[in-house]
Amino acid sequence: MKAAIAQTTPKPPISGPAIRSLAARGLLAASLALAMAGCASQPVPVAQMAVAEASVKRADTSNTRSAAPRELQIAVAKLASAQQAAARKEYVLAGQLAEQAELDAQVAMLHAERMRSQRAAQESQDAADALRDESQRQSR
Repeated sequence: MKAAIAQTTPKPPISGPAIRSLAARGLLAASLALAMAGCASQPVPVAQMAVAEASVKRADTSNTRSAAPRELQIAVAKLASAQQAAARKEYVLAGQLAEQAELDAQVAMLHAERMRSQRAAQESQDAADALRDESQRQSR
């Protein structure tokens, strides 16, 4: 009979610090589980990679290679880094690098276009100057 009474005796309540410690451990375990699940469930950035690759290919023209070689090289390097990150299954990084590669390719194209426009504007200005000079010579 004594054994039955001893088994049913309630345990003393858990003190405040012990409760906080258990709660902190539980929170830490839940956070780790969510972080691991988030990494495992990250989708492969297929669309971002395809868009970045198409942007870099579109930017890779003779005009861009001559007028904006540095900008184009940055885009090509970031695309390669994105592909390497995807191969390592670092999909978040791969997506970020792919987005950067796309933007860098656009910068290269815009820089090359700006250089082409500046050359055309200078040629137009030179032609206008030549016409004015010719006009002034004929009026004398």
